Amino acid sequence: MNTQDTAAEYQKLHTHDTSGGKLNWLRAAVLGANDGIVSIAALVVGVAGASSSPGVILTAGVAGLLAGALSMAVGEYVSVSTQRDTEEALIEKERYELAAAPEQELEELAAIYEAKGLSRATAKTVAEELTARDPIAAHVDAELNIDPNELTNPWHAAFASGAAFLSGAAIPLVAITVPPATLRIPATFAAVLVALVITGMLSAHVGGARKIRATIRVVLGGALAMIITFGIGTLFGGVGI
Repeated sequence: MNTQDTAAEYQKLHTHDTSGGKLNWLRAAVLGANDGIVSIAALVVGVAGASSSPGVILTAGVAGLLAGALSMAVGEYVSVSTQRDTEEALIEKERYELAAAPEQELEELAAIYEAKGLSRATAKTVAEELTARDPIAAHVDAELNIDPNELTNPWHAAFASGAAFLSGAAIPLVAITVPPATLRIPATFAAVLVALVITGMLSAHVGGARKIRATIRVVLGGALAMIITFGIGTLFGGVGI
């Protein structure tokens, strides 16, 4: 096999699926927005069931929006930081193994590519060339599926999660505060259901699921949450609690 054939074989085995990473971020953004829509819609509708005061409703909605966005951001930061710490520990372990037993690590790398379908000679050549260029990147990519130059960033994840929640939460908050008192609940239900149809279809699209089934599930879940909280709010408001 000549050098061009070797490079082509390696390219097929070694190329990262960057579209998958982008889809994961898009899916997380859609789900974060959906959480913001449902949680704040349920909150403000419940408060509106207990009180007709626009100030009370707005205060509760803004407090819930900020608390939810901060909670999402902090939770994502902690989760991704833990993931990054694990990745860095694995990279450090691989660096130690390369320093302690370079020949064994080279053989291990060649065996990985051989198991993926390359001939023994080609796998050996690929392993040697990659190790000569960047041994750490070559080994952690093949063995751990980690790109040491593109580790997950907890700050980016936290910002994206919080921003997605805020964008979704703004929809029911605006819908409950802008219309007159007699239209608050119907307008909020309508705005939220339309928004949930959009996020349901988007989440189904990025996840490769059936759009109609996924959308119905999202819409029914959001509608049920609003109905329950509105009923509880009306009950508590009616008894003066």
